[in-house]
Amino acid sequence: MVRKSALLLLLLLPFLAAGNSSFAAEHTFKAENGKFTLDGKPFQVISGEMHYARIPRAYWRDRFKMAKAMGLNTVTTYVFWNEHEQRPGIYDFSGNNDVAEFIREAQEEGLYVILRPGPYACAEWEFGGFPAWLLKDHSTVVRSSDPKFMDPARKWFMRLGNELAPLQIGNGGPIILVQVENEYGSFDKDHDYMEQVHHAILDAGFTKAQLYTADGPEQVPNGSLPELPVGINYGPGDAKSGFAHLKKLRPEGPFINSEYWDGWFDHWGSKHAQTDAKQQANDLDWTLRQGYSISLYMFHGGTSFGWMNGANSDGKNYEPDVTSYDYDSPLDESGRPTPKYILFRDVISKVTGVTPPPVPQIAPAITVPSFTLTQSASLWKNLGKSTHSEQPLSMEDLDQAYGYILYRTTLSGPVSGDLVLDQLHDYAKIYVDGKLAGTFDRRLNQSTLPLNVTASKARLDILVENTGRVNFTKVMRGERKGITKEVTLAGKPVTGWEIYPLPMQAPEKYSYSKEPCSGACFYRATFNIEKPADTFLDTSAYTKGQVWLNGRALGRVWNIGPQKTLYVPASWLKQGENEVVVLDLEGEPNRTLQGLDHPVLNAAVKK
Repeated sequence: MVRKSALLLLLLLPFLAAGNSSFAAEHTFKAENGKFTLDGKPFQVISGEMHYARIPRAYWRDRFKMAKAMGLNTVTTYVFWNEHEQRPGIYDFSGNNDVAEFIREAQEEGLYVILRPGPYACAEWEFGGFPAWLLKDHSTVVRSSDPKFMDPARKWFMRLGNELAPLQIGNGGPIILVQVENEYGSFDKDHDYMEQVHHAILDAGFTKAQLYTADGPEQVPNGSLPELPVGINYGPGDAKSGFAHLKKLRPEGPFINSEYWDGWFDHWGSKHAQTDAKQQANDLDWTLRQGYSISLYMFHGGTSFGWMNGANSDGKNYEPDVTSYDYDSPLDESGRPTPKYILFRDVISKVTGVTPPPVPQIAPAITVPSFTLTQSASLWKNLGKSTHSEQPLSMEDLDQAYGYILYRTTLSGPVSGDLVLDQLHDYAKIYVDGKLAGTFDRRLNQSTLPLNVTASKARLDILVENTGRVNFTKVMRGERKGITKEVTLAGKPVTGWEIYPLPMQAPEKYSYSKEPCSGACFYRATFNIEKPADTFLDTSAYTKGQVWLNGRALGRVWNIGPQKTLYVPASWLKQGENEVVVLDLEGEPNRTLQGLDHPVLNAAVKK
């Protein structure tokens, strides 16, 4: 019998180590008597937000250690639906998408977790975390009770529940709070929709943590549910007024500042955000001394790698976000503590009376000597297969989510007049017979270009970039990418298109040569690293495009600023040879790259 018991224990050890809910100790976390309680005792949540998808997996644990060393007892994360279900019904929870592992590692480092499963995230993330394929059916109304939205959202929640419901506090995991939707009061006031989301989350198994809603103080009536506690989101200077407003609406509590905006994000063509750390430290001090709970947005912003930056729009002005999500947060983009980190650490320690662990040391970033990108491949020679359509089709119509799309047709001339792109999303280069004729930029509300075609026939190419789907306001419901309506020339519709989807998922496999290439070109080179460490690729020599490193999409390049470097984590570099590819829509041969030991996020901007 003793040997059998020992054998059973050996079999169970992997499950116990992984925090499996069937064997770990169960606890309770509730909103009761105007407070949050953990196992019946009052508990003050001191949290900071960071997103698994914005942090290389190899660094998750490092970031958790930094959170503990600042005095946090909890971390908050969104779940980004579009990262996990890029095709309907096909789910990916591997690698950097292993959100369950992210949460397990948080628990192993002594942290609780606030989970924000959506389905909507905002977060300056592409399309607010919605998968682009939701827009293929033009009649779908996202973020509403429309069954064409809610049915896939329910299926998504059920799949997510398989991953994360076992990690709730009632199952022995670290998840103490689960948010229902996100700031819905700033979007609409359909309480039937909110109840559908609420019950979908319950049906997915999230019944052993405390559910809640979160809104701006003024929007609480629109976005909250009477049966759930409320968190409020606000920025510096609004702590006292925000909680005063909440107390009028929910005098019974509990009281949590579910997003305290301790920084801000950057748009292309606008100045880098720099915020007042001392004011934020004062707000943090006041909030904690009241006994209120708080989650700092962000504790560590990280990077919207690849194509994942979002955008803002009020219906008139389009403002795409940069790749960096540094956010002027306590940990910078590469996970290094800032002066704000030290300020906040001191505040938390003084108010709680708890001395946090020492701040971990982090290896310095390195420089990479300048190297020339000598190999090139013309975009025009790597178009792939086309689809014929009389009218322009969007990316979503062709099952494409990100990247570029090319529209090609033949014009009958001579013809002179304005070329008009109706609702271009978002940035386009216009070519006539292979020569650049003009540029359209949605940020600048550009949609008209005078053309004078003298030949009897001319090839018209319109190369369009998805610069980031809007992640906030009802504008997102129409965020199909490409030419979303029609093209006219001299007042007449232009038809008969060959359309080339260009998702650019593996440009390193294109056919490269040392033949000089100008214009829309890919450039490739290798460089050597003796010992991998963080670095920042200096992109200031390039105009507009994208960078890949060892097959990974790093992020966007745009010479309008303010961002002029791309963060390269050590874990994505290899000892020895590394390969980089740059797409530049206005490329020239023999441009260079180098690695800096610091980021450049505040360069002078061009409008």
